Amino acid sequence: MAKAKRKGAGAAKGPLDGSPSHLLHRVLQIALDVYAEETGPGAVTQRQFAVLTAVAENEGLTQTDLVRATGIDRSTLADLVARMLSKGLLARERSATDARANTVRLSEAGRAALEAARPKVEAADRRILSMLPGTKRQGFLKVLAEMARHGEAEAEALEAKAARKAEKAARKAEKPSKPAKAQKAEKKPKKAKDKPAKAPKPPKAEKVKKPKKVAA
Repeated sequence: MAKAKRKGAGAAKGPLDGSPSHLLHRVLQIALDVYAEETGPGAVTQRQFAVLTAVAENEGLTQTDLVRATGIDRSTLADLVARMLSKGLLARERSATDARANTVRLSEAGRAALEAARPKVEAADRRILSMLPGTKRQGFLKVLAEMARHGEAEAEALEAKAARKAEKAARKAEKPSKPAKAQKAEKKPKKAKDKPAKAPKPPKAEKVKKPKKVAA
């Protein structure tokens, strides 16, 4: 029995092989599968590892700082941090510089989880890069980093534009509405024009009836 041909570099191109979004999605799924295989069940997720690493590098980050450091969108990060706080991987503190903001730091459990995951994540990264020839690996990482920076810059610009628009709308809503001018609200009565009084017409003279002639 003939062996099935293995798909590889010489395989025929599919209809989606020219779609970067499709290819990136496929590669991401492969990378996540490799990560799960190397770290094993019960380990921190890839995003949790990114958050733990960012906090370990700089204790006392706010959630806004973590968005910039990890590239995770704000709403997803807020939910992620909340789950990590409930699991005891992070601890929350009031910011020393901004009373309105909270900062996060690694708990003892979080530091232990990070140290346990680090060598396994490095092994996963080596497996992922081994899919490319050695001469292409650094270029591949450079391209990914450039795409990530460009995408984040665009997202920040759109967010800033939306914030300015919302602020402008709020200022406009706070302004008291101008009272309508009395002249426009109430119509002025039309002034009667002073017309000269017309002289009364003289009474018509009564007609005197002539006596009829009597025949002789």
